[in-house]
Amino acid sequence: MSIAGQVIRCKAAVAWEAGKPLSVEEIEVAPPQKNEVRVKIHFTSLCHTDVYFWEAKGQNPLFPRILGHEAGGVVESVGKGVIDVQPGDHVLPIFTGECKECPHCLSEASNMCDLLRINTERGGMLHDGHTRFSKDGKPIYHFLGTSTFSKYTVVHVGQVAKINPEAPLDKVCVLSCEMSTGFGATVNVAKPKKGGFVAVFGLGAVGLAAAEGARVCEASRIIAKKFGCTEFVNPKDHNKPVQEVIAEMTGGGVDCSIECTGSTQAMVSAFECVHDGWGVAVLVGVPSRDDSFKTHPIHFLNERTLRGTFFGNYKPRSDIPGVVEKYMKKELELDKFITHSVPLLDINKAFEYMLRGEGLRCMIRMDASGTTWINSTTLFYLPFTLYVE
Repeated sequence: MSIAGQVIRCKAAVAWEAGKPLSVEEIEVAPPQKNEVRVKIHFTSLCHTDVYFWEAKGQNPLFPRILGHEAGGVVESVGKGVIDVQPGDHVLPIFTGECKECPHCLSEASNMCDLLRINTERGGMLHDGHTRFSKDGKPIYHFLGTSTFSKYTVVHVGQVAKINPEAPLDKVCVLSCEMSTGFGATVNVAKPKKGGFVAVFGLGAVGLAAAEGARVCEASRIIAKKFGCTEFVNPKDHNKPVQEVIAEMTGGGVDCSIECTGSTQAMVSAFECVHDGWGVAVLVGVPSRDDSFKTHPIHFLNERTLRGTFFGNYKPRSDIPGVVEKYMKKELELDKFITHSVPLLDINKAFEYMLRGEGLRCMIRMDASGTTWINSTTLFYLPFTLYVE
């Protein structure tokens, strides 16, 4: 029996207060309205951004709220005006969007949609400002327009990427945030040439995704002692700035660097470690609101380039399906990034793993029950990349 147009009752992990364990309970999910899609989430994973806003650090707290923005699911029903997807389509909900009509969407150079650009403080839907989630008649707020810690969620159609139905949702769901952010920073923005040297600042999931991009681009030097590489640079081991260390190691600097920590000190190092004449540094990590840094203008005059990127410069609806196809063709590795898996009922374990710095991505199965597993055999063979921590 079809449930389209009806309120759905389902399990969701609700954040009622900042920093308190999520509560898995039954909520109500209203049907999609104009330009909206209701999606049945099959798998979702935990990102540092979820933890940051759960802790309510550095922004206006908004609770109760359903977090989550890395996920894969199947369209259950669509609202008025939706023609790009239909019930049964496999999709990735994405924290930013593509309206396909604004100047940014019409530009080949930008993915910063005017309508659907990331908004961390909006708790309702664009159509009417209201939430589609409730518990006993009381509203529960949305998060990033996705709220994937619910078995059913409602998303603007511009924030869902229709993908190959053969793609395993428990693997490709990581492309809806961290993997695309890091991978795209390398392949779309830094664009290292075959045989080039690449430095990655930060060894989290985004940094390792950037390194995967360097592997795919066939950069040419193995320089790290972690995850299968041969050299590793820890700034604390040296009595000089790490950018000087890297320049000495590489004969003048690397061809590209990708900064994935959000540290302004790392940003300066990433920029100043690239080779004069052609070096490109790409900033990915998000700094604190009031942060700033300085570097000498001579570095620019010596033809070094500093760039920033958002979501790897991918347009969600137009580009992400193609990245999924790279995985299907075995041109891109994703499985090694998933180090843990828990059922929805154990979602707080995922927070514990991340807070303890254990693993990279914890997959949350929306079946609500089952067992927890740890991928103890995960190994990273990401050659040709210099890691800086």
